[in-house]
Amino acid sequence: MDHEADVAAIGVSDGEGPRAPAVILSARGELLPIFVSPDQAQSMQLALGGEAFERPLTHDLLVEMVAEFGGAIDRVRIDALTDGTFYAKVDAEQYESGERRELVFDARPSDAIALALRVECPITVSDAVLDDAGRAAGELDIREPDDERR
Repeated sequence: MDHEADVAAIGVSDGEGPRAPAVILSARGELLPIFVSPDQAQSMQLALGGEAFERPLTHDLLVEMVAEFGGAIDRVRIDALTDGTFYAKVDAEQYESGERRELVFDARPSDAIALALRVECPITVSDAVLDDAGRAAGELDIREPDDERR
């Protein structure tokens, strides 16, 4: 079963070692941290804030291209976790001569989430992924960037 998810936060890890950016999804009453690159985190933050970059970012360009080709992004799915790597799919559709064609694209979760935030489509996460990597809300310490640690 798939569960609709929201982006609960985008931040950085605060543990031992290097500080890695992460997007935190909220689904099925749990939190799902997915580590991403700094560029991906920035792209997601811009989309969440409704801010446009000076020039189109890759995700903006892709959304525009899909629309120009008569397509739309319907949903993104975080549907697998293998050896610590998350996998995602982008479900899309295209209309040509009045005929609807369903399309599914393999994607990195960070790209899929960045696209979903731009087109405001649902993000879903499978039970299997949440069973493996979901965390109770109390397990993650999510603070605003300028909160001080106590």
